[in-house]
Amino acid sequence: MARKLKSDRVLFLATLMLVVLSVLMVYSASAAIAFERYGSEWAFVVRQFMWALIGVGTMLLVMEVDYRTYREPVVIWSLLGVVTLALVLVLFSPPVNNARRWFSVFSLGVQPSEVAKLSAILFIAALLERRRHRINELGYALVPIALVVGLLVGLILLEPDFGTAMSLALIAAVMVFAAGLNYGYIFGVMLVALPVVATLVLHTDYRRRRLLAFLNPWDDPLGDGFQIIQSLIAVGTGGVSGRGLMNGVQKLFYLPEPHTDFIYAVISEEFGLIGATLILICFCVIGWRGVRVALRAPDSFGAYLALGLTTMVAVQAFVNMSVVLGLMPTKGIPLPFVSSGGSSLLINLLGMGVLLNVSQHASGEA
Repeated sequence: MARKLKSDRVLFLATLMLVVLSVLMVYSASAAIAFERYGSEWAFVVRQFMWALIGVGTMLLVMEVDYRTYREPVVIWSLLGVVTLALVLVLFSPPVNNARRWFSVFSLGVQPSEVAKLSAILFIAALLERRRHRINELGYALVPIALVVGLLVGLILLEPDFGTAMSLALIAAVMVFAAGLNYGYIFGVMLVALPVVATLVLHTDYRRRRLLAFLNPWDDPLGDGFQIIQSLIAVGTGGVSGRGLMNGVQKLFYLPEPHTDFIYAVISEEFGLIGATLILICFCVIGWRGVRVALRAPDSFGAYLALGLTTMVAVQAFVNMSVVLGLMPTKGIPLPFVSSGGSSLLINLLGMGVLLNVSQHASGEA
């Protein structure tokens, strides 16, 4: 008798909790700004609720699609082709905040770089399944990955979106490392990458200013250091239990865009250390269950796919929370499942749907 397929309930519930919290906190964080900009406090939360419904529906549908479908070359190369074309075309779109990252589709912003991460994960997982036994051969395994990832990273850097580009590179690095890459290659890549990253940061004015603001935000408290200082004030004034839902102060035109990249600061102020810790626990649970799925996957494609998808969420969450807490320079990376933003929410939920399908086939109890 065939085994009844069941998804990882813990992983599903942790994801769903973050999505529900997202709708609640986007309203709390954005009501004042939405009223000032659009004359309605519901402007941002209605959009977020729509994306949440679409995203959860997509996740439930994708959960029923066998993940092995995505290893087919026609799926992978079609997706890579569409994503590459979109990343080129978006460079000719109207700039928003001095960056060209979004298409407008029915008044909703679509960010191709988010889809690029998913397409790269599928490509790397499929290639590693076939070539992991010769992972340390440059031309056979590493060069194809480097060419595809390098192309996507380069196009994303042109937008410019340094944070997403580095996240994609890190996801690829984790997946290749898990395939058994020789440590010599790892150190070699690091030696080459460090001066390249340093050049990208130090020779770009706004990135250099962000780095200096991170090192000492009080040198320019009303300029480049403003975001970090206001974020730390929000986190600090939350105390242990917080000011209470809707009672936060820093979101009231002190903290820039509190419903997007700095929503974790609003959560910390309104729910305190307890609320901030619960969010952290949810992401730790997703990371734990995702790695567990990877270790129990029935084949190497499922294992690499699960690892890549888990890393995608974990890296974003780690970077976002680190920025809010003043542990990293400002990156402009949203908090997965929580920050306002349709593309990020939809792609992350789609990724969770794929991961949950892998968990259905995993050995042992899910």
